Amino acid sequence: MTFRHLQAAILDWAGTAVDFGSLAPVAALQRVFEANRVPVTAEEVREHMGTLKKDQIRSICGAPRVAGAWTALHGHAPAESDVERLFAEFLPQQSGILADFSAPIPGVPETVAAWRAAGLRIGSTTGYTRALLDIVLPAAAARGYAPDASVTPDEVGGGRPKPFMCYRNAILLGVYPLWHCVKIGDTPSDIGEGRNAGMWTIGITATGNEVGLSLAEWDALPAAEQCRREQEAAGRLAGAGAHFVAPSVAACGGILEEIDRRLAAGAQP
Repeated sequence: MTFRHLQAAILDWAGTAVDFGSLAPVAALQRVFEANRVPVTAEEVREHMGTLKKDQIRSICGAPRVAGAWTALHGHAPAESDVERLFAEFLPQQSGILADFSAPIPGVPETVAAWRAAGLRIGSTTGYTRALLDIVLPAAAARGYAPDASVTPDEVGGGRPKPFMCYRNAILLGVYPLWHCVKIGDTPSDIGEGRNAGMWTIGITATGNEVGLSLAEWDALPAAEQCRREQEAAGRLAGAGAHFVAPSVAACGGILEEIDRRLAAGAQP
């Protein structure tokens, strides 16, 4: 396998490259809201996953049920000052558990190594701040996964679905035009980010946020239930505009070859 036209793959972190099921952000955000006596469900947290964590907190607070519960308890709707305080409380919660959720998803180190050998540069974007990603990076590298570039929302003035992190990756990796790159991620905001940057996009189903199970929980499901959940996740990601979907990064090789063929024929995303 040699890529002649495709130049770079830009991977998300939690749920795509590390942290099977994207569990760390859910756990930390639930703890923060619980401490403020307004518990939130995993589904409420996952609805806005992939965005900058402060934006995610703002979106959770804006949900009618959460806003109503907050108002009933605190006497006022969640304000921007509450969002800022919750975010400040979130950072140490996430920092405290992040290294434990930084193991690469099975197949990622080997797959990325094969892509590099075939000519691709590997970039990354995230909903984490730089301070948080700097915890993930060495923990993942020690287990075999280290991208060539990493960019966080606080470094470029905005998170997903804005395309700025993808633009910065292209600069750091020295790749262009952007339609010779592919963005791979497990949330609708990942897909929006890639499409807004003019890249091909692949939505990740089984290992990511849209299924939201740990590896052990996923492996315990009957095959028919795995298939059903994958199909539901694929439908949501395709609905968000994904050009392709795959169960995991390790299953993306054939898709990248297809993108390379389309680029050779003059196609753009």
